[in-house]
Amino acid sequence: MAEDIFEVTRDPINKAALEARLLTGAAGAIVTFDGVVREQTKGRRVLTLQYEAYEPMAVKEMRKVGEEIRTRWPDVLHIGMIHRFGELQITESSIAIVITSPHRRVAFEACHYAIDRVKQTVPIWKKEIFADGEAWVEGTPLEAMQS
Repeated sequence: MAEDIFEVTRDPINKAALEARLLTGAAGAIVTFDGVVREQTKGRRVLTLQYEAYEPMAVKEMRKVGEEIRTRWPDVLHIGMIHRFGELQITESSIAIVITSPHRRVAFEACHYAIDRVKQTVPIWKKEIFADGEAWVEGTPLEAMQS
């Protein structure tokens, strides 16, 4: 039987492999969210993104989100979350979330909830590198927290 997956990695995310690891015959639905690096933010041209993560805590918090999903949607069969860190280029995946369930509504709702909660609670920080500068987004960078 497939087990839930909660990981952070510096490697490119293989969404098809993640789905394959989670999909079983009991599933009637699989919903995948793929967060990708876009080329602009608020009219500014983005060159790359840099993600930093406090790895042990990030995985722990992702597991907590998984527990929340299981409480709210007991029909969810499997949950997969992989967040990438390091430098990412335009169109590369920064996060993949996969939810399997017997029915689509549960999978869609749980996946939507998962990305919102990950962004709220998981200690991963994003720096946008623009053509004309750079900025940390949605939180405090790791080195600022350690000083």
